[in-house]
Amino acid sequence: MKKYFTRMGDGSAVYMTEEEIRKDIEAGIANAVRGAKVDPLTDDEIEHLYNIITAPDSVVSVENHRRVVQTSDSSSNKLGRHSGIAIDQPTQTVIYERCLGCDSMDMGLNDYNFKAVKSCAENEAVIVKNALTYSAMPLLYGGMPNLGFYTKPDGPVDNWAELLPAGKLDEARAAQEEAVEYAVHDMVFVADTMYKVGVDGINLDTCGASGDADWLAALKACEIIRNKYPDMGVEMGMAGEFVLGMHGKLEYDGVRLAGLYPHQQVKLAEKAGATIFGAVVNTNSNMSFAWNLARTCTFIKACMEVAEIPVHVNVGMGVGAIPMSEYMPADVVSRTDKALIEICNIDGL
Repeated sequence: MKKYFTRMGDGSAVYMTEEEIRKDIEAGIANAVRGAKVDPLTDDEIEHLYNIITAPDSVVSVENHRRVVQTSDSSSNKLGRHSGIAIDQPTQTVIYERCLGCDSMDMGLNDYNFKAVKSCAENEAVIVKNALTYSAMPLLYGGMPNLGFYTKPDGPVDNWAELLPAGKLDEARAAQEEAVEYAVHDMVFVADTMYKVGVDGINLDTCGASGDADWLAALKACEIIRNKYPDMGVEMGMAGEFVLGMHGKLEYDGVRLAGLYPHQQVKLAEKAGATIFGAVVNTNSNMSFAWNLARTCTFIKACMEVAEIPVHVNVGMGVGAIPMSEYMPADVVSRTDKALIEICNIDGL
């Protein structure tokens, strides 16, 4: 019986039969439908997905007219870090633009969160200004809300991760609400600083990593930034396909945040004024690529059907069906991109 080369969610190679691949595709779709209460992929879409997964080519692609743009997070730090060569951020920016043909670039502090940036924002602005001078493509400045950074002993508020196990629910919720205000202030402060030197946009990355309060902070900051600077874009990239209810009662515009999936998250991002939504589906490293890709496409198709702003799906290490490995195999990365573009009609990656 013929077996096809594919991978597991951790990137390891595996050979699977047609029956095994189709079974995992169906299971991945069912998992997404059950969780998010969305429609499954159609029979034609399932067949197309199977053909993409089993294509004999090492790397697959799309037709010229189906190509999409790309955004990134902390990309101006990655070239030097992965190569082991000391390259400053403005130089990395022009390498990405002129050598690698990137559509945009995201700059940010190595410690990629807004609380850390606040204390050195003016210095970061000088670096951004230099990069803007050398490059032509859009430049964003990014960081994470990273609400956990505001907890003691390094931050001003009590640690809800310690309060919750102790049964102090009211105290834990109050600490998260206090942290939200600190985080909003810092994100807006950094956006103010970067706007002065002409940055094209702000990237609020990994929103919701600390739960619903983390995402509320990002939504509030986005709203303020867009109201102050209508000509500056804001990209909101999520941390996962499901908003964790660490607080459980927080709302934005009358909508409870805990438990929302990508097709619901994008509507709140739109209300906050976001110009790009970075949808995320987490990869299960114990399951096959077929299972993860089918699950991802089911979530993202539902998101695309309701989105009114561009959706750039996160396809990095451990998200968007991409394996949880430091260096992503090109065979599965290209198949993921092709499936998301041709089946889900995404706007970008």
